[in-house]
Amino acid sequence: MSIRAVIWDVDDTLFDYTTADRKGMRIHLTAEGLLDAYDSVEQALVRWRQITDVQWARFSAGEVSFEGQRRDRVRAFLGEELTDAEADAWFQRYLNHYETVWTLFPDVLPALDALAASHRHAVLSNSSIHVQDRKLRALGVHDRFEVILCAAELGVSKPEAGAFLAGCDALELAPLQVAYVGDHPEIDGRGAADAGLLSVWIDRAGMSTGGDAPSGPHRIASLAELPALLGADTRFGAPSTFG
Repeated sequence: MSIRAVIWDVDDTLFDYTTADRKGMRIHLTAEGLLDAYDSVEQALVRWRQITDVQWARFSAGEVSFEGQRRDRVRAFLGEELTDAEADAWFQRYLNHYETVWTLFPDVLPALDALAASHRHAVLSNSSIHVQDRKLRALGVHDRFEVILCAAELGVSKPEAGAFLAGCDALELAPLQVAYVGDHPEIDGRGAADAGLLSVWIDRAGMSTGGDAPSGPHRIASLAELPALLGADTRFGAPSTFG
């Protein structure tokens, strides 16, 4: 059965989240006068990312709200018992810097253009619709997608099959007719494969996974590879892209 639609992850798939987060936080920490507490800028940025990963996992597991994980990130990073309003204000100041460095990966628009006539497009993100809708508009690609779904509103997060199947349902297509493209080998790659979609893992960093590579996903290094992948029946009988 041919692939008729592509559902996309956003952060670190379409949008260069990691670079924007690092650049935005560096500007923010400088403005807040917080870098003196660290041996280096890199040490501060690593700690922020570690805290973000922990709190995001809590949100994905349904243990805390989207706004709650933001507040807890600030409290853990600063080591202070802030009120919700104080934590929100600090995070908003960070966002003001972060948003100034938003950018798409350079291979995104060419891939979307190449697939515009042949495939339908949607978004499924483990974020909130408020955040991703605004981000996609700012990046100039919002109108490329028929449907934008996010975990905060769905009530289910990737890698749960229900999240991927909600995307298929919104497009009124069977999973076998849908590809999912994301940057995380487990949350996106294995999750989409287990849900029955054609799973495409965009591995921009060239991760060394050894024997731990997830089964199921097709691994690509650039979205320039995607049109050819979707143009063939790669689901059955094709050799794995994992060595």
